[in-house]
Amino acid sequence: MERHFVWVTTRRIKPGTLEEFERAWRPGFSPDGLRRALAYWSEDGQEITGVSFWDSQEACDAWRSSDAERERREVMAPYVVEETEGFYRGGELTLPAR
Repeated sequence: MERHFVWVTTRRIKPGTLEEFERAWRPGFSPDGLRRALAYWSEDGQEITGVSFWDSQEACDAWRSSDAERERREVMAPYVVEETEGFYRGGELTLPAR
């Protein structure tokens, strides 16, 4: 199994602020070590889960402690009601044939 390093963040945002939040949420550049990033929104637009894939935990930690990430979080803060996050290791599951 190919190993993945994944940072998952789920944020609940204030009602009616999805468009503004999305503008604030997108980084201005791709951080070193970031392989891929995905985002998923709830039907009501008040919960966003971001999933990012990294070369290593060290690469993710370097981004998370960077000034650029701190500034990005400050810009998002007015829209965020609640936030949870975690770093995980794992891989894609092989599904049985149908």
